[in-house]
Amino acid sequence: MRRNSVNLILILILLALSIWVNVPGHPQINLGGFQRTMDLVLGLDLQGGMQVILQAKDTPGKTITIDQMNNAKSILESRSNGLGVSEVSLQTVGANRIVGEFPGLTKTDEVLNTLKETGQLEFVDMGSTPLPEGTVIITDLNSTTPAVLPTQAAGAAAPTTADLKARVWHTLMTGDQISVATVTTQANTSNIVVNFELKDAGTKIFKDYTTNNIGKYLAIVLDKTIISAPVINSPIPEGKGYIEGKFTQETANNLAVQLRYGSLPVAFDVIQSQVVGPTLGQDSIHKSIIAGLIGLFVIMLFMVIYYRLPGIVAALGLATYALISLALFRLIPVTLTMSGIAGFVLSIGMAVDANILIFERMKEELRAGRTQANAIDLGWRRAWNSIRDSNISTLITCVILFWFGSQFGATIVKGFAFTLALGVVVSLFTAVFVSRTFLHTVLDRIKFSEHPTWFGA
Repeated sequence: MRRNSVNLILILILLALSIWVNVPGHPQINLGGFQRTMDLVLGLDLQGGMQVILQAKDTPGKTITIDQMNNAKSILESRSNGLGVSEVSLQTVGANRIVGEFPGLTKTDEVLNTLKETGQLEFVDMGSTPLPEGTVIITDLNSTTPAVLPTQAAGAAAPTTADLKARVWHTLMTGDQISVATVTTQANTSNIVVNFELKDAGTKIFKDYTTNNIGKYLAIVLDKTIISAPVINSPIPEGKGYIEGKFTQETANNLAVQLRYGSLPVAFDVIQSQVVGPTLGQDSIHKSIIAGLIGLFVIMLFMVIYYRLPGIVAALGLATYALISLALFRLIPVTLTMSGIAGFVLSIGMAVDANILIFERMKEELRAGRTQANAIDLGWRRAWNSIRDSNISTLITCVILFWFGSQFGATIVKGFAFTLALGVVVSLFTAVFVSRTFLHTVLDRIKFSEHPTWFGA
């Protein structure tokens, strides 16, 4: 009795927390690094957005590795979040593709431009011969020594732009030495610039170079294209500076995002992008919720009619199951699609199956003359093997479906598998812990022999 009372208190606390999470309109949770808005996240089919397929460019003599693809996916996720795009779904497909889904996205061009660019920033020694912004040049990114440029013979014609572009220019350091990158507007000119701060190693390189090369040009090159080539007027010992160019607020922010989260290990082409409209929309969401509630009510009604008092307890367990599952959808959060909703509804059936097995076993024990307390425990123990095996087989199927969806970019399959698996785990918890506690709380004080009809016998 004491253990059952403790279990009941724990369940009531969990139920209260689930109700609080599911109440609409309360502020987001902020606990240290954990932040959640508590809003349900809807997928592409429910709110629209953009879907894009990126394919890694083939480089002669180099093989794209799984680690490179996974690193690229992580960087792309960080870039997307840095642009303010939330609830992004990115997954690697095959050996060289990444599929991205961006629910609710409207600024498609901005995001595409930021995603597909490698984001390799280089500080390039231009000597005394700068090239204009927008010029594509060749750099010795993998070299540690300055490129030896041919000397100009006396009286020879000045090198043409084509000659300069064909030279291999020395990369002083790359953008991985940048620790901070922010966008600001200069007070005196109103120009939009990207401020940066360097790491310790980069600060030393920058200090030594600017001290020894007064009057020369240091080009800032993004993906082999010059975006600015300022002249060095004085030493810069603090490791701070800014990048100026023909920036808008958006392009400057894109560059800052690329610098903060690093360059991609491989270059990508956008082989497909499409704006997806909400194929179902709010009206269909409303109808799906109504249908789900009707289904849940009918199941509860059946349990009450057939099992009487234990059926009422099962209905309370199912309500608890639904509230906990919905709270987890908000907390994780789970991106809900129609296939995901289908998986959740299917898991309700798994929860009902567990209760039916327990009740039937319990009725057998009651007919054999057991007390209610013993009948509940024995009924649960004898039903447990069947409940365990059926749910484990469902979870194995979910794992296979989730793997299949991950390998082939079938997000619909992944959503179905994840919500079904989550629902099965929660249904196991409610059947084993919640319903059992409720049964003891309600039935331990009732004699089966005096009220057999209350048990559907």
